[in-house]
Amino acid sequence: MLSNTLLLHPLALRQAEPADLKGVLRLLADTAEWLHTRGVRQWPRGGFTAARIEPLIEERVLYLLDDELRYLDPDEDAPPVATIAVDEHADPEFWTRADDPGAALYVHKLAVARQWSGSGLGDALLDWAGTWACATGRPWLRLDCAKGNPGLQHYYRSRGFRHVRTVDLPHRSSGALFQRRAEDVGITAFRDLTVPELIAV
Repeated sequence: MLSNTLLLHPLALRQAEPADLKGVLRLLADTAEWLHTRGVRQWPRGGFTAARIEPLIEERVLYLLDDELRYLDPDEDAPPVATIAVDEHADPEFWTRADDPGAALYVHKLAVARQWSGSGLGDALLDWAGTWACATGRPWLRLDCAKGNPGLQHYYRSRGFRHVRTVDLPHRSSGALFQRRAEDVGITAFRDLTVPELIAV
């Protein structure tokens, strides 16, 4: 269920641009620090390096949710409300040929700013990604998350994801693999500026 915050703050989803790198790194660093305070070692403390995020921007697979009200204050250097990467990259250490890697889109770097936590944006972004997978003819939406984060694993299960298996590699904190059927779901939490006809206007 979406919170009243979303009714007061119009949001828009768009592809990340090179100029967004600083804000994305800040959001991911804040999220990583929050995870560490909860004892979760899913992401590196301090967040990701620019070298890890720049390719996602260059490949046009990283998306940002913006609070459109922030544009009323041109001096405000606000990070995005949320971020998500969605692509065709099946991590070869996790997904095998038997999984038919091409049958899915894969979610990475899903993060929601702490002040927006509980607003339903994570759910909405997962629904958007599933709709996109469905539109491309893929039956699955997949992701991997930390082996030692039962809270996050419960969250994905509660959102219709099925635990496929856990791959326990000593050099990877992630490895709990999840998937759910891709479905065309109506998204009302934000304007989708990634739709080609809207971009062309």
